[in-house]
Amino acid sequence: MAELDSDILGHVPDSRPRLPAPGPSFLREIELRPGDTRSVGISSPQTLDDGWWVALLWCDQDGLLLSFDDLAPQSGTPPGSPLLRLGPGLSGTLSGLVLEEGGRQQLRLRLGRPAEDEDAPWAAPLVVLVGFRFEPARVLTMRGSELAQTVLRAFRDALARLSY
Repeated sequence: MAELDSDILGHVPDSRPRLPAPGPSFLREIELRPGDTRSVGISSPQTLDDGWWVALLWCDQDGLLLSFDDLAPQSGTPPGSPLLRLGPGLSGTLSGLVLEEGGRQQLRLRLGRPAEDEDAPWAAPLVVLVGFRFEPARVLTMRGSELAQTVLRAFRDALARLSY
């Protein structure tokens, strides 16, 4: 593990050890915000036998994973897991594409690696395992790389909303 020496918001530099990003992104990484050195990436998606589309999504800077609290509001980290904010942002951006069954969107999120301290869930590395079941008619009109790009952009947009 290496340390990320950055002072993104004018705060004291973060001296916590950082994990390396999971690997090269399946698609070209995209900037978190225009001109930002932080970027989001995606692993090669897989479709499981039961129809779930799964992938690993992450946010890094210079090849090292950020933590969720790097994107938390300036007023401090909200209570609870960061997935409580990330999930609705992701599902809202992808509504219409994600299958609904029994009135519930078929979307699942899990931290790629939990925080070392259970009382500080926002300190977890910013890597998420996602699973979706998509609307079949919508997916038929998209190539696999288009679908992955749509999910990656939705993830970027959901991450940008973590700070408010």
